[in-house]
Amino acid sequence: MVGKICGTGSYVPAHFLDNDDLAKLVDTNDEWIRERTGVIRRHIIQEETVVSMAVAASRRALENGGVAPEELDLILVSTFSSETMLPCAACEVQREIGAVNATGFDLNAACTGFVFAYNTAQAYITSGMCRTVLVIGSESLSNLLNWKDRSTCILFGDGAGATVLKSVKGTLYRPVTHSDGNRGNALSCMSRHRKGWIPEEDVDSYIKMDGREVFKFAVRKVPEVILEVLKEADISLDEVNYFVLHQANKRIIEGVARRLEQDIDKFPVNLDEYGNTSSASIPILLDEMNHKGMLKTGQKLVIAGFGGGLSWGAACLEW
Repeated sequence: MVGKICGTGSYVPAHFLDNDDLAKLVDTNDEWIRERTGVIRRHIIQEETVVSMAVAASRRALENGGVAPEELDLILVSTFSSETMLPCAACEVQREIGAVNATGFDLNAACTGFVFAYNTAQAYITSGMCRTVLVIGSESLSNLLNWKDRSTCILFGDGAGATVLKSVKGTLYRPVTHSDGNRGNALSCMSRHRKGWIPEEDVDSYIKMDGREVFKFAVRKVPEVILEVLKEADISLDEVNYFVLHQANKRIIEGVARRLEQDIDKFPVNLDEYGNTSSASIPILLDEMNHKGMLKTGQKLVIAGFGGGLSWGAACLEW
């Protein structure tokens, strides 16, 4: 058995900051941000939270898939920015949507989180432990940004995406994942829940990034892991309809396409609208593609994530 995506959903806050808005906060401008990142604006929470966005995305995914909350066996939430430590976000989602038969837990693998959560769902389904799983990526990254740090505040946004996987007959394409903790300092964020933390003085609690190092890492490792996962699946590059990459930076996506010698049209992009939403970026993009009618039964997709850890991974799936 294998888990097949039967429903998608997403939610982003209505409030947004465009590049001109950010130019009022830090020394930057619209042309500089567009050229280096591809981001035009990013949506920012006001009253929303990681849980409320996850709930909204989940309800839409369940409706899209024709699945009742009571059918869910498992709820996985990928996040590193939840406003609450306990209960976990997944249990809060379970309560809000009425998934009375589901177990829930959170998973943190930063920007690779949705891929890791998707793989976890597949493991539960192929083992026979679960039949219907809700996989969510939800992030409120604006809470973790130093809005005076130009290297990070221009990149990130808030949002949530969700997919519903149902057990069907078939064979799972083996996913590929990697981590390199030795280079973890390239992208980090210290917890505010630690001894001695002083809210007004401790800037270490904000996201910090070595942009050049992360860029070099992503452009090198993402093509490698895509080739690795396709080799495992015995699928050629040309057989893949879409490469759905974590939406971190337009130049990274273009660099991956060049290294794989694939048409850039096979690499859908929406980061111009949302920025980098970490583990929410892939499911938000999948939902947009689904509702635009881009995804057809039988198409082959590769999803690939990369980021904090440093971690990276890919999975091949059939729509």
